[in-house]
Amino acid sequence: MEQRTLGKTARNVSVIGLGTWQLGADWGSVEPKDATAVLEAAADAGVNFFDTADVYGDGRSEQTIGAFLEENPGLDITVATKMGRRVDQVPENYTLSNFREWTDRSRRNLRQDTLDLVQLHCPPSAVYSSAEVYDALDTLVSEGVIRNYGVSVERTDEALEAIRRGNTATVQIILNAFRLKPLDEVLPAARQAGVGIIARVPLASGLLSGKYSKDTAFPEDDHRNYNRTGAAFDVGETFSGVDFETGLAAAQEFSALVPDGVSTAQAALAWIIAQDGVSTVIPGARSAAQARANAEAGGHSEVGNSMSAGVQDIYDRYFREAVHPRW
Repeated sequence: MEQRTLGKTARNVSVIGLGTWQLGADWGSVEPKDATAVLEAAADAGVNFFDTADVYGDGRSEQTIGAFLEENPGLDITVATKMGRRVDQVPENYTLSNFREWTDRSRRNLRQDTLDLVQLHCPPSAVYSSAEVYDALDTLVSEGVIRNYGVSVERTDEALEAIRRGNTATVQIILNAFRLKPLDEVLPAARQAGVGIIARVPLASGLLSGKYSKDTAFPEDDHRNYNRTGAAFDVGETFSGVDFETGLAAAQEFSALVPDGVSTAQAALAWIIAQDGVSTVIPGARSAAQARANAEAGGHSEVGNSMSAGVQDIYDRYFREAVHPRW
């Protein structure tokens, strides 16, 4: 699989990574053996970048990855985790003492002395412009607790603020065929600053898999059920913030753009990695078969290039007015 440098980390990572929110059982239940099978299948397919967070399953995702890496010491896997969502979301909680507590917990979960990459997990907007926050993160780097740090954001203005900070290694942002705003300013700014871009929610919570219909039902403990209106967290995290029925109609048109030989989901991933400035994209997987199929998209970047005009047209007609000003 093609590899790209992950911003200022200087690490080479696969263009298709693995998002592990699902392994924390926040998308419905998942058995431990199935979670491990997903990690095995991804690694076997050439994926060497795993993204997790301390709140995914209250640490379950991190723990699963930690056990897997300990059992497979020969694998060269870069693990990115996130911190900051374990407390009330006020800027005052983003302190060095809390950072120490959170990273120590993640180090235990992941069974690592030094964390490869730690990202602030969509904190309050004021945090991105706080000099004290970046000083605290620099302290953790100097002490050998973490190697690099980055941010995960909801909005493009937050991404641009973080990119302006000299030691920000990466920015993780929602980028998919239904969320194009990062192409306007964020990706160009990141390229110029040498900051890596990690594209998340790449399939719009599954809408871009082409497998959903108006009759699709989601489990009660699945955020695609309980967070459709943003009741639990930012609605942009669920179906990329687009109306489900509108998303279904747009997904039908997207599927019509897909050439023979690739699935709709693979084409959606291929479109993202074709965007200049993207380091890696992190689809989730609930099964080994899904992990393998996602990884195969890494070999289809030419498909992504061929769909650019059609993707832009769909976005302009279905989503620009509702989505573009918001995030």
